[in-house]
Amino acid sequence: MSTATPDSRPIKVLVYSDDVNTRQQVILALGRRPHPELPEFEYVEVATEPVVLQNMDAGDISLAILDGEAVPAGGMGIAKQLKDEIYQCPPVIVLTGRPQDAWLATWSRAEAAVPHPIDPLQLAEAVIGLMRPSVPATT
Repeated sequence: MSTATPDSRPIKVLVYSDDVNTRQQVILALGRRPHPELPEFEYVEVATEPVVLQNMDAGDISLAILDGEAVPAGGMGIAKQLKDEIYQCPPVIVLTGRPQDAWLATWSRAEAAVPHPIDPLQLAEAVIGLMRPSVPATT
C-alpha cells in the first residue's frame, strides 16, 4: 500500500464545463484531497474546448473531468478526440446527462462516467479508483 507524503507533487485535475456552477460542484465534491493516499489536488478550470486541448497537450494534467452536457463542444466528443490524439492520455471521467447515458462514455473511451446531478460520493469513488493505482509508492 502506498502512502502519499505532504510534500508529494499535487495531482493536476482539469475540470471542463461551459457552466461555472458545474465546475464548482466538481471541485467542491472532491475537495483538496479526496483520499489520504493521494496527494493534494490542484484544479485547472476550463470553459472552452480549445483550452482543454491546449492544457492536455501540455502534458501536466493527471486527470480530466469533462462535462458531457457542455456546449458547443460536449465532453464525450472531446474525450474521444483526446484518446485518439494523445499518446498515453491521462484518465478521463465524463459527466453524463443521466445514468442511462453511461453507454455513451464507452464510445468516448472515457474510463468512467458519473451522471448529473453530481453525487459527491460517486464522483470521489470514480476519481479515487482511477488515481490510486498511479500514486507512486514512497520508500
